[in-house]
Amino acid sequence: MARTTVDASATPDGRDTRWDDHRAARHERILAAAIDAIDAEGGAIGVAAIADRASVPRSVVYRLFENRDDLDEQIRARIIDTLMADLAPALDPTGTIREAISRATTTYVGWVAGHPRLQQFLGTGSATRRRTGSRVVTGTRTAIALGLETLLESELAQLSSEPPPPGAAQNLAFGLVGLVDGSVNRWVAHPEARSSAEELVEFLSDAVWSVLSSHADRLGVPMTPDQKLSSS
Repeated sequence: MARTTVDASATPDGRDTRWDDHRAARHERILAAAIDAIDAEGGAIGVAAIADRASVPRSVVYRLFENRDDLDEQIRARIIDTLMADLAPALDPTGTIREAISRATTTYVGWVAGHPRLQQFLGTGSATRRRTGSRVVTGTRTAIALGLETLLESELAQLSSEPPPPGAAQNLAFGLVGLVDGSVNRWVAHPEARSSAEELVEFLSDAVWSVLSSHADRLGVPMTPDQKLSSS
């Protein structure tokens, strides 16, 4: 009978598994510490201070992340996870148009008002590594706009005897996301001259409805703020 040999290199090593778990735990602890630090102190926080908060040597941060850019991008991804946990339910299209707009703007502005430094970090990064156009931030913004585009296409089709022109819902969706994003980012960046969070919510709710209703009117689609969404 032929003797069966076992390739030792293909056999999982318990020590390797334990080390993987250890690395993953440290990775999570560093990201959590970084977010806590930025939330409390802003993007000027350095790697040494993040490592101290996470109770790990500074060298460990650079073993688990390629460089500061990689760390910052992973921090952004984790911040967005936190934001979307609150925002995603508020984007559920239920109730009237007025209620849906109010729910989304109130939730978003409320999160930003509670975490202005995290919102600013999403846009500019750390103080020593300023960066705009983050892939994870852009991707999230695009995903929200595409979801809104699908909703608008459905609503416009329900309210009109003819399908909307190609690109109409897309232009409207991306325009609305840009309006909200730009207004909120400006609000965060200039605390010395900004309105209250409640006034910002009111402005955004009115602005979103104005853009939406004027676009619907141009397409010949009847729309009122107290109209029930078709998906409700």
